[in-house]
Amino acid sequence: MSRAGTTTSAPAERRTRAVSRPMPEKVNAVVRGRCLLVREDGAESLTIEEGDVVVSDGRRPYVLCSAPGIEPLDSGGVAMDPGSRMAHLGGGEEFVCVSGHIDLSSGDLLRRALPELIHVRAVEVEAPVLGWLIAQLVAEMTTERAGSVFASDQLAQLLFVQVLRVCLADAELLPAGWLRALADERLGPALRLMHGDPSRPWQLEELARAAAMSRTAFALRFRKAAGVPPLTYLLNWRMTLAARALREEETSVSALARSVGYTSESAFSNAFKRTVGIAPRRYRDAARAAVRG
Repeated sequence: MSRAGTTTSAPAERRTRAVSRPMPEKVNAVVRGRCLLVREDGAESLTIEEGDVVVSDGRRPYVLCSAPGIEPLDSGGVAMDPGSRMAHLGGGEEFVCVSGHIDLSSGDLLRRALPELIHVRAVEVEAPVLGWLIAQLVAEMTTERAGSVFASDQLAQLLFVQVLRVCLADAELLPAGWLRALADERLGPALRLMHGDPSRPWQLEELARAAAMSRTAFALRFRKAAGVPPLTYLLNWRMTLAARALREEETSVSALARSVGYTSESAFSNAFKRTVGIAPRRYRDAARAAVRG
């Protein structure tokens, strides 16, 4: 997670709002007061209370505001105090929000598995832990103690873990995907087998046996939770691993093919192109060009 920043609102008579530009996994944790989250797609506004945490995947922009209908203020243009890392809107102290974003640049699978918008309320079972983490995060950000930047980054990561735990505790609210499947205690063993040894030519019978289910019952339950059949999921997992290796490593395409279960480079290249839409070498070249540019 990037370094978080805090925002203090203006008093009620000088209400204002800050725009959140589209950004992968934007996080807002309300420390004091309350606000409205208004999405620009016209969806129903949310009331964000003290102690609430909101995580957005950035696909649809929104604003945080004291009331709708006020001209937005771009949060990127608000001056931040380098010492306290706080940005002030107006002179009031009625509202404080810790904001930041989570870097999931190498975690496409996790990003796709998360809901578009997660709202963890202060009344949730995990809320006491979240409240403690938020309080510690604010304390680290507003002091100049040794290691405060490092400590605040780690606390922010833990905050995100707690948000994930809330999602897993109510997996029915998750979109179909690996995270929802992982939350299913019956499917978990099969997922761990595929993740632990993706190069093995897993058969449906083996995976169903690990889940202590019949082939038919396992296949139906897996597809409902993950959104795809088990062996399609395995293919997608292999291609996810391969894409990450192509972006981040110097492994040859032939060696990479073997590491994800293919006996020939051509078979792997064809599977990768069908799944990702581009051949492995072209994918690697494009990824490197994007980093340079």
